[in-house]
Amino acid sequence: MQLVKTQRDTLLRPLQIVSGIVERRHTLPILANILIRKDGEKVSFLSTDIEVQITTHAEVGSGGEVAATTVAARKLLDILRALPDGDVSLSLANKRMTVQSGKSRFGLQTLAAEEFPTVAQAEHYNARVTLPQKTLKHLFNMVHFAMAQQDIRYYLNGLLLVVDGKNVIAVATDGHRLAFCQVETDQNFQRQEVIIPRKTILELQRLLEDSEQPVELEIANNQVKLTFADIELISKLVEGKFPDYTRVVPKGYKNNFTIDRQTLLHALQRAAIMTSDKFKGVRWILSPGSLKISSTNADQEDAVEELELDYGGDSIDIGFNVTYLLDVLNNLKGDNINIALGDANSSALITVPDNADFKYVVMPMRI
Repeated sequence: MQLVKTQRDTLLRPLQIVSGIVERRHTLPILANILIRKDGEKVSFLSTDIEVQITTHAEVGSGGEVAATTVAARKLLDILRALPDGDVSLSLANKRMTVQSGKSRFGLQTLAAEEFPTVAQAEHYNARVTLPQKTLKHLFNMVHFAMAQQDIRYYLNGLLLVVDGKNVIAVATDGHRLAFCQVETDQNFQRQEVIIPRKTILELQRLLEDSEQPVELEIANNQVKLTFADIELISKLVEGKFPDYTRVVPKGYKNNFTIDRQTLLHALQRAAIMTSDKFKGVRWILSPGSLKISSTNADQEDAVEELELDYGGDSIDIGFNVTYLLDVLNNLKGDNINIALGDANSSALITVPDNADFKYVVMPMRI
């Protein structure tokens, strides 16, 4: 039975959308597959890793039959990428899928659709938020780099999403630095807080576009659902209590200065060359009119960068992990940034001039 007949690129797009979350190694072999359901011309493609599930649709069906099967996601994707442009067809017979294009033919094993584990949708959603895709993508882009990776404090391995009043807030921290970003909407929400897993956030950054097209975000007690374009993504949430970010953001620092973002970025990139893989520390010596950045390594090699500043506050000698500074400077887009400091033992606050919607806090380190 023929399932699909269409152009290669038309079939490639939905497969690329759903294949991102498919893991190469699984305890359940069927999770390396994608579920293909055909109902007349409408064909749905679904993938899951038990935690996250992505579904998309395309009008590529051939014939009026109803059918469903599962096939290895990576193999099918690799075959389609390797084929030249032109017509391609998928057909099913005797538990095997045949991919045909011109004089090329591939036979793939399938597993029964009934055995494929899909994520059960929540019966009730507590909040619904509609935003342009580019707004939600911007929120994630501004904080994602501060998420922890494989931390034993599992609630840090994700992003805190808060809807409160008219604001949608994203916060991420790994215990050493914290990124906060918010956007204002014309909707009004009861306060809801959820922690979205790291993998889901990275996948959404890949799928969301810089467009005004809407994305509907629905929040339940144990899952979040996002619907945009012809994509539906359902993700389980991380259980646990996220740290109180309002207590982490310092207030009332009197030592602050504004600096050109690119100038500081390039100076730190050069200083980072002389740090070692294990110790990424750079030293800042801040004094009226100047900032001296230095780094050394175990081979007694060093780097020194001196920047002129419009600064008249206290002299401060403080150390930072250079990676944490480069992460934020690479993600910001504005010309200037504002840096506020307390003393050598207090965290630094990085903000954007005339913009209260973004804050980045980085802890000092002993040099």
